[in-house]
Amino acid sequence: MPDISQARVRVGAVDVWAVSESGVADHVTEAWRRAEGGAIVTANVDIVRAATRRPELAELIAASEVVVADGMPVVWAGRLAGVPVPERVTGASLVFTLAEAAAREGRSVYLLGGDPGVPEKAADVLRDKYPGLRIAGTDSPPFGFDTSADATAEAVAKVVEAKPDLVLVGLGFPKQERLIGLLRAELPRSWFLGCGAGIPMAAGEFRRASGVVQKVGAEWLHRLALEPRRLAERYLRDDLPFAFRLLGGALRTRFRRPGE
Repeated sequence: MPDISQARVRVGAVDVWAVSESGVADHVTEAWRRAEGGAIVTANVDIVRAATRRPELAELIAASEVVVADGMPVVWAGRLAGVPVPERVTGASLVFTLAEAAAREGRSVYLLGGDPGVPEKAADVLRDKYPGLRIAGTDSPPFGFDTSADATAEAVAKVVEAKPDLVLVGLGFPKQERLIGLLRAELPRSWFLGCGAGIPMAAGEFRRASGVVQKVGAEWLHRLALEPRRLAERYLRDDLPFAFRLLGGALRTRFRRPGE
């Protein structure tokens, strides 16, 4: 198993692992074999910005075993700071990579999040793509369920009853990470991926950008074109200026003299 815990870099208020997507899958596979669970955070610019502004969110992220760079500005910031972050690792991609690992290992997957019918559709896609994959269950909690103790307890109870090995939680940050914290207390041997929009993407609700667009760090423009009303303010007013500050801070960190 690759020792990914030894390679990490501080980006904003978040410690990001220098690990490839296949390295994450290897790590989870070996942990399953040792009956050890954990959680994965896919840290994009928006998540790093939120964690940098709010210490309690940084602590929420730090409670996870693996934090990957989901966003080219996060990758670039790591590299500028002197740590060779190998690639961008997105929640949307890990949905497939970890489902493939689960099928290979005879493990079960639970999909949590998305509009009614969407996690079921995503489950069908994953089953078709990876023969033998066991789907432990699906759930679409109603909007605002996290504000109700009873509704939250119901969502947790459904997952616990299914006893999955991998839970894909697509509720958005930090809602999904908070729910993962509750689930981990009940399922310490399971792995959890906070995958944001990864479940509707897997279901084919909307397409990702082309590989070339992803590699040059412009997938955010593709997402902005798909959902301008929802994403314009966040991407253009908040995330873009923060990304430039992030890169500048990474350079200062790299060239800062000892003792400064």
